[in-house]
Amino acid sequence: MGSGTFVKDRNFLPATFLRGFDMPLLVTVVALIVFGLVMLFSSSWDFSLGVYGDPMHMFKRQVLWLALGILGAAALAFFNYHHWRRFVVPAMAVTVLLLVIVLIISEIRFGAKRNICGEGSCQPSELAKLVSILYLSVWLYAKRQHLHDLSLGLIPLGVILGVVGGLIYQQPDLSAAATVMMLGGLLFFLAGGDLKQIGVLLIVAMVAAWLVASISVTGRERVGDFVAGLKDPLQASYHVRRSFEAIVNGGWFGVGLGQSRSKLTGLPVPPTDSVYAVVAEELGLLGCVVLIGLYGTLVWRGLVIARRAPDMLGTILASGLAIWIGMEALINMAVMVGLLPFAGNALPFISAGGSNLVATLAALGILFNISRQTGEGTTTDDEWRSYGAIVDMRWWNRRRSVSRTRRPQRTDR
Repeated sequence: MGSGTFVKDRNFLPATFLRGFDMPLLVTVVALIVFGLVMLFSSSWDFSLGVYGDPMHMFKRQVLWLALGILGAAALAFFNYHHWRRFVVPAMAVTVLLLVIVLIISEIRFGAKRNICGEGSCQPSELAKLVSILYLSVWLYAKRQHLHDLSLGLIPLGVILGVVGGLIYQQPDLSAAATVMMLGGLLFFLAGGDLKQIGVLLIVAMVAAWLVASISVTGRERVGDFVAGLKDPLQASYHVRRSFEAIVNGGWFGVGLGQSRSKLTGLPVPPTDSVYAVVAEELGLLGCVVLIGLYGTLVWRGLVIARRAPDMLGTILASGLAIWIGMEALINMAVMVGLLPFAGNALPFISAGGSNLVATLAALGILFNISRQTGEGTTTDDEWRSYGAIVDMRWWNRRRSVSRTRRPQRTDR
């Protein structure tokens, strides 16, 4: 009896700690963290030696940020996401203040002002993406009965996005500004915004994108290089051409871990923007497929958590966070293969950079908190509104894949 009691007690704390966690998501995140550390070490040692005089400098700094991010994610996993309704306004105020401080005192790195501390690790634009999702999710949830009213729905949404996106654009960080705008439109759609208003939002967004590309020197250069690369890959930007070279060198199975030649012969910033090209060269197409599969699994589990969330706030929040991480990864990889104009989006878990890593882990901590509360809450017909864009991952139920307005599901199903 004593031995049995010991075994039960020994397993009690881990079981209690992990109760409610989405285990497929947890395994996927651990795999991405390990994959990222290995690839960062491989891609950064030469660059780190040349810039900082220490081949382990960037790797050690990333490990420190990772430890901080894991602690933050663990704390957020046990912080009830409903409490964010009290904290999002101060969080957004602090974020806007940091974005203003960046424009005033920040050093210029690579032609932009994006960080408020040394070595470019503290970038408020990454925090702004996460806080924007939190703020908009809470705001849309509070205004869910009035989203069809133009003066209470789309116009205030445009003001919120305009302030945050405009401050980020001034750095200039076009990709981060565009990401915030896209996330805002997506969340408005998921919350059940009027389709006519969404159409207007898309038109305004396209016009704004065209104006930015026409007026901004950076925007014109990037769009010009992208169009030229579509016509002839040999006329693409230098960055994309070197990425193509790395991908071709990698072939199906890669040249071997740590054996990339492109990172030693001029591939721009291999530990950050170009890390996917290093993955393609060293691990080949097979490694790229594995990495894409991990991101796909992360988004899938995030949408499953969203579908099972106890209320509309959890649904919108989980959807936005999961799709944001997937969007960041998709944009980075698409840029490296010439399918999108060049953008500075980090590859989550893989690219060097403390801000993106900590923000991504924080988002996952909130996702885990939502998963832990599945089945604990109750909703009413007046409160619940299904988000129309979440794809039904349960293919075996033989229903239409895109959900419509529905009644809340019973928690015992």
